[in-house]
Parts: sequence; C-alpha cells; structure tokens
Amino acid sequence: MRYPSESRAVLADLDLDVMAGRFVAILGRSGSGKSTLLNLLGAMEPPQQGSLEVGGHDLARLDEAGRTLFRRRQLGFIFQSFNLIPVLDVHRNVALPLALNGIEDRQRVDEVLAALGIGHLALRYPETLSGGEQQRVAIARALVHKPVLVLADEPTGNLDQETSRQVIELMKQVLALEGTTLIMATHSEEAAEAADEVFRLVGGRLERRA
Repeated sequence: MRYPSESRAVLADLDLDVMAGRFVAILGRSGSGKSTLLNLLGAMEPPQQGSLEVGGHDLARLDEAGRTLFRRRQLGFIFQSFNLIPVLDVHRNVALPLALNGIEDRQRVDEVLAALGIGHLALRYPETLSGGEQQRVAIARALVHKPVLVLADEPTGNLDQETSRQVIELMKQVLALEGTTLIMATHSEEAAEAADEVFRLVGGRLERRA
C-alpha cells in the first residue's frame, strides 16, 4: 500500500491470519500504518497488491458498492471519539446498524445493552454520559448486528487509565460471549496486554510480539 503523493510503501509484505473469535492487538506509533491497515480490513479501500479475505469474502474483488454492503453487514467499528449521534438516545444509537440493514429488533438491542451493563441508560443521550459509558454504547453498536469482525481504532484513547482497563476487560468478555473476532489498533501497551495475540507494526511490516 502506498500513499498517492509519496513513493514509500506504507504497508509491505504483510501476512496476517486471524482465527475466528480471537482478540488481536496491533501496536504502533502514529504514522506507522495502523489506520491504513484498518482501512483495508474495513473495506474502506481495496489493496493495491496481494489478497485480503475476511469471513470468506475476498475484499480485493469487491467494487465500491460491494465494499459498502460488506461493511454494513459484516463489520463493526469502535472509534476513539465514540462517533455517537447526539440527537439519538442510546437505544437508537445502538439500533442504527440494524436499521441500515432493514432490521428492527428491539430485543437484540436490549440484550447487547444488558451484556455491557448499560441497559439502564437506554433512554439517555450521549452528552449526558461519561466517556466510559459512551464507549460501552459504541461497543454495543458495533456488536448489535453480529458482525464477523470488529475493528477498534484506539478505543481507549479518550479514557483515563482505570476506565480504559474496565472497558477493555468488559469488551473482551462480551466479545467472547458473542464469538466475534476483534482487531484493535493501539499505541497502548497496557491495552494490548488483554489481547490473545499482539503484533507490532514497524516499517510497514508486522512483527509478532513474543
């Protein structure tokens, strides 16, 4: 993968095989290529070389419409800035991925909220929640449509150390219950400790941490 205005490769010679249900952390400094890797895995853009398969789907063969449909149905996203919609309450924020797929399932939304310990916040609005509560809502939204893969980009970046630890541990427990695969990009060594496997992205290449 190369940036259009530059000649250097951002990612090169990557070989990553993640089994279903695993929690994988990708460590790297700013500018190391973590976001580019998540963009590729998240079907935001096709790889320029090689193959990229997620849940049996060859992303390199999908056109833009196909990638959009794949993201909507198969992926969940957790962001550092939460990206909750301020005019929607918690329940409707979490239900959004289902709505985009033409599904109405209040029971499923209630189940995921309960699993994350925030069922009592269903009618609250994002601005009334703490950072940790907002991140739990974002995790619920990422899981509600039962994606094959959840991608998390610095999910604890806006949280204090203790809240970060609590969110990561809870996220790990709920992901295990759901059987969902998680790939998390982070610069936090502490957050990465909770993962089943840890890789470091250096010079555009992945190195497995012992």
